[in-house]
Amino acid sequence: MAELNTDSNSPKSPGELKRVLEAVLLAAQQPLSLSDLRKVFADEMGSDVLRVLLDELRLEWAERSLELAQLASGWRFRTRAEFLPYLERLNPEKPPKYSRAVLETLAIVAYRQPVTRGDIEDIRGVTVATQIIRVLEERGWIDVVGHRDTPGRPALLATTKKFLDDLGLRSVTELPPLEIMNQTLDLANAQENP
Repeated sequence: MAELNTDSNSPKSPGELKRVLEAVLLAAQQPLSLSDLRKVFADEMGSDVLRVLLDELRLEWAERSLELAQLASGWRFRTRAEFLPYLERLNPEKPPKYSRAVLETLAIVAYRQPVTRGDIEDIRGVTVATQIIRVLEERGWIDVVGHRDTPGRPALLATTKKFLDDLGLRSVTELPPLEIMNQTLDLANAQENP
Protein backbone atom coordinates (compact mmCIF):
# COMPACT_ATOMS: atom_id res chain seq x y z
CA MET A 1 0.00 0.00 0.00
CA ALA A 2 1.42 3.38 -0.98
CA GLU A 3 1.95 5.94 1.76
CA LEU A 4 1.81 9.69 1.37
CA ASN A 5 4.99 11.67 1.85
CA THR A 6 3.59 14.92 3.17
CA ASP A 7 3.93 16.87 6.40
CA SER A 8 3.85 15.19 9.80
CA ASN A 9 0.12 15.92 10.26
CA SER A 10 -0.82 13.91 7.17
CA PRO A 11 -2.03 10.32 7.52
CA LYS A 12 0.63 7.71 6.76
CA SER A 13 -0.82 4.23 7.25
CA PRO A 14 -3.64 2.67 5.21
CA GLY A 15 -5.77 2.64 8.38
CA GLU A 16 -5.31 6.37 8.88
CA LEU A 17 -6.03 7.04 5.19
CA LYS A 18 -9.28 5.06 5.44
CA ARG A 19 -10.32 6.99 8.55
CA VAL A 20 -9.80 10.26 6.65
CA LEU A 21 -11.85 8.92 3.73
CA GLU A 22 -14.55 7.74 6.14
CA ALA A 23 -14.77 11.17 7.81
CA VAL A 24 -14.90 13.02 4.49
CA LEU A 25 -17.55 10.71 3.03
CA LEU A 26 -19.71 10.79 6.16
CA ALA A 27 -19.61 14.59 6.21
CA ALA A 28 -20.32 15.04 2.49
CA GLN A 29 -23.74 16.25 1.37
CA GLN A 30 -23.33 14.79 -2.14
CA PRO A 31 -21.52 11.80 -3.64
CA LEU A 32 -17.80 12.48 -4.09
CA SER A 33 -15.94 11.52 -7.26
CA LEU A 34 -12.45 10.02 -7.24
CA SER A 35 -11.03 13.40 -8.28
CA ASP A 36 -12.82 15.07 -5.33
CA LEU A 37 -11.38 12.47 -2.98
CA ARG A 38 -7.88 12.83 -4.45
CA LYS A 39 -8.04 16.56 -3.57
CA VAL A 40 -8.43 15.56 0.09
CA PHE A 41 -4.92 14.12 -0.14
CA ALA A 42 -3.57 17.05 -2.22
CA ASP A 43 -3.61 14.86 -5.36
CA GLU A 44 -0.72 12.80 -3.96
CA MET A 45 -2.66 9.54 -4.04
CA GLY A 46 -3.33 7.67 -7.26
CA SER A 47 -6.84 6.65 -8.24
CA ASP A 48 -5.86 2.98 -8.11
CA VAL A 49 -4.76 3.25 -4.46
CA LEU A 50 -7.87 5.26 -3.65
CA ARG A 51 -10.12 2.58 -5.19
CA VAL A 52 -8.42 -0.12 -3.09
CA LEU A 53 -8.95 1.93 0.07
CA LEU A 54 -12.59 2.58 -0.83
CA ASP A 55 -13.19 -1.13 -1.47
CA GLU A 56 -11.58 -2.00 1.88
CA LEU A 57 -13.73 0.64 3.60
CA ARG A 58 -16.85 -0.76 1.90
CA LEU A 59 -16.01 -4.24 3.25
CA GLU A 60 -15.40 -2.87 6.76
CA TRP A 61 -18.91 -1.34 6.73
CA ALA A 62 -20.56 -4.47 5.27
CA GLU A 63 -22.24 -5.49 8.55
CA ARG A 64 -23.34 -2.01 9.62
CA SER A 65 -26.54 -0.04 9.09
CA LEU A 66 -24.77 2.28 6.65
CA GLU A 67 -23.10 1.20 3.44
CA LEU A 68 -20.49 2.80 1.23
CA ALA A 69 -21.99 2.93 -2.26
CA GLN A 70 -20.54 3.86 -5.60
CA LEU A 71 -23.08 5.83 -7.62
CA ALA A 72 -22.96 7.49 -11.02
CA SER A 73 -21.53 10.74 -9.65
CA GLY A 74 -19.25 9.26 -6.99
CA TRP A 75 -19.01 7.57 -3.61
CA ARG A 76 -21.23 8.15 -0.58
CA PHE A 77 -22.45 6.57 2.61
CA ARG A 78 -26.15 5.77 2.69
CA THR A 79 -28.54 3.92 4.95
CA ARG A 80 -29.09 0.30 3.97
CA ALA A 81 -32.50 -0.32 2.43
CA GLU A 82 -33.71 -2.58 5.27
CA PHE A 83 -33.47 0.34 7.73
CA LEU A 84 -35.40 2.89 5.66
CA PRO A 85 -38.83 1.98 7.15
CA TYR A 86 -37.52 2.98 10.59
CA LEU A 87 -36.20 6.31 9.31
CA GLU A 88 -39.50 7.00 7.58
CA ARG A 89 -41.26 6.77 10.97
CA LEU A 90 -39.16 9.73 12.17
CA ASN A 91 -39.69 11.75 9.03
CA PRO A 92 -42.89 10.59 7.38
CA GLU A 93 -42.37 12.10 3.98
CA LYS A 94 -44.75 11.53 1.16
CA PRO A 95 -42.79 11.08 -2.03
CA PRO A 96 -44.04 13.09 -4.98
CA LYS A 97 -46.66 11.32 -7.03
CA TYR A 98 -46.03 11.20 -10.74
CA SER A 99 -48.67 10.55 -13.36
CA ARG A 100 -48.53 7.44 -15.48
CA ALA A 101 -47.64 9.65 -18.48
CA VAL A 102 -44.61 11.08 -16.64
CA LEU A 103 -43.42 7.63 -15.55
CA GLU A 104 -43.92 6.13 -19.02
CA THR A 105 -41.99 9.02 -20.56
CA LEU A 106 -39.17 8.61 -18.04
CA ALA A 107 -39.01 4.87 -18.72
CA ILE A 108 -38.81 5.45 -22.49
CA VAL A 109 -35.99 7.95 -22.04
CA ALA A 110 -34.15 5.66 -19.63
CA TYR A 111 -34.38 2.53 -21.78
CA ARG A 112 -34.13 4.04 -25.27
CA GLN A 113 -31.90 7.09 -24.76
CA PRO A 114 -31.12 9.32 -26.44
CA VAL A 115 -34.63 9.92 -27.78
CA THR A 116 -36.57 12.82 -29.21
CA ARG A 117 -40.01 13.89 -28.17
CA GLY A 118 -41.24 12.41 -31.48
CA ASP A 119 -39.68 9.04 -30.58
CA ILE A 120 -41.51 9.11 -27.24
CA GLU A 121 -44.78 9.95 -28.97
CA ASP A 122 -44.29 7.09 -31.46
CA ILE A 123 -43.69 4.61 -28.63
CA ARG A 124 -46.49 5.87 -26.36
CA GLY A 125 -48.93 6.45 -29.22
CA VAL A 126 -50.01 9.82 -27.82
CA THR A 127 -48.73 13.38 -27.87
CA VAL A 128 -46.27 14.21 -25.09
CA ALA A 129 -47.31 17.37 -23.28
CA THR A 130 -44.59 19.97 -22.70
CA GLN A 131 -45.38 19.81 -18.97
CA ILE A 132 -44.34 16.15 -18.82
CA ILE A 133 -40.87 16.90 -20.16
CA ARG A 134 -40.63 19.97 -17.92
CA VAL A 135 -41.46 17.95 -14.77
CA LEU A 136 -38.64 15.50 -15.54
CA GLU A 137 -36.18 18.29 -16.37
CA GLU A 138 -37.06 20.23 -13.19
CA ARG A 139 -36.53 17.08 -11.14
CA GLY A 140 -33.10 16.83 -12.78
CA TRP A 141 -33.77 13.35 -14.17
CA ILE A 142 -33.55 14.13 -17.90
CA ASP A 143 -31.69 16.69 -19.95
CA VAL A 144 -31.08 17.66 -23.56
CA VAL A 145 -27.85 16.00 -24.68
CA GLY A 146 -27.81 17.09 -28.31
CA HIS A 147 -29.94 17.45 -31.40
CA ARG A 148 -30.81 14.89 -34.06
CA ASP A 149 -29.45 15.74 -37.49
CA THR A 150 -32.87 15.75 -39.17
CA PRO A 151 -35.18 18.55 -40.30
CA GLY A 152 -36.13 20.70 -37.32
CA ARG A 153 -33.12 19.38 -35.34
CA PRO A 154 -35.23 17.91 -32.51
CA ALA A 155 -33.67 17.79 -29.06
CA LEU A 156 -32.26 14.45 -27.89
CA LEU A 157 -33.21 13.58 -24.32
CA ALA A 158 -31.28 11.32 -21.95
CA THR A 159 -31.22 10.60 -18.24
CA THR A 160 -28.80 12.42 -15.92
CA LYS A 161 -26.38 11.40 -13.19
CA LYS A 162 -28.93 12.72 -10.68
CA PHE A 163 -31.46 10.21 -12.01
CA LEU A 164 -28.94 7.41 -11.50
CA ASP A 165 -27.94 8.72 -8.06
CA ASP A 166 -31.58 8.96 -6.95
CA LEU A 167 -32.09 5.32 -7.98
CA GLY A 168 -28.78 4.24 -6.42
CA LEU A 169 -27.29 3.15 -9.75
CA ARG A 170 -23.88 3.62 -11.35
CA SER A 171 -25.12 3.39 -14.96
CA VAL A 172 -28.27 2.71 -16.96
CA THR A 173 -27.00 -0.81 -17.57
CA GLU A 174 -28.01 -1.52 -13.95
CA LEU A 175 -31.68 -0.78 -14.69
CA PRO A 176 -33.88 -3.86 -14.37
CA PRO A 177 -34.51 -5.65 -17.67
CA LEU A 178 -37.42 -4.19 -19.61
CA GLU A 179 -39.37 -7.46 -19.36
CA ILE A 180 -39.42 -7.15 -15.55
CA MET A 181 -40.60 -3.53 -15.84
CA ASN A 182 -43.43 -4.61 -18.18
CA GLN A 183 -44.53 -7.31 -15.70
CA THR A 184 -44.48 -4.75 -12.86
CA LEU A 185 -46.62 -2.33 -14.89
CA ASP A 186 -49.05 -5.12 -15.78
CA LEU A 187 -49.39 -5.99 -12.08
CA ALA A 188 -49.96 -2.34 -11.18
CA ASN A 189 -52.63 -2.05 -13.88
CA ALA A 190 -54.36 -5.17 -12.62
CA GLN A 191 -54.44 -3.79 -9.06
CA GLU A 192 -55.74 -0.38 -10.20
CA ASN A 193 -58.43 -1.86 -12.43
CA PRO A 194 -59.71 -5.08 -10.77
